[in-house]
Amino acid sequence: MIDTVVRKYNNWKRFRQTYDELSSLTNRELDDLGIARADISRFARQAIK
Repeated sequence: MIDTVVRKYNNWKRFRQTYDELSSLTNRELDDLGIARADISRFARQAIK
C-alpha cells in the first residue's frame, strides 16, 4: 500500500515537472517542438508512462 502511495506521488511529481517546464516555454518554442499549448497536459501525462 505504501508503495502505491509513493509511486503515485512520484508520478504526480514527474507530471508536474514536465507540465511546468512545457508551460514555461513560449508559443514559438512549443511550435518548434510540434506541441500546441492545449496539448501540454497530454504530453505531461505521457511522460509518466
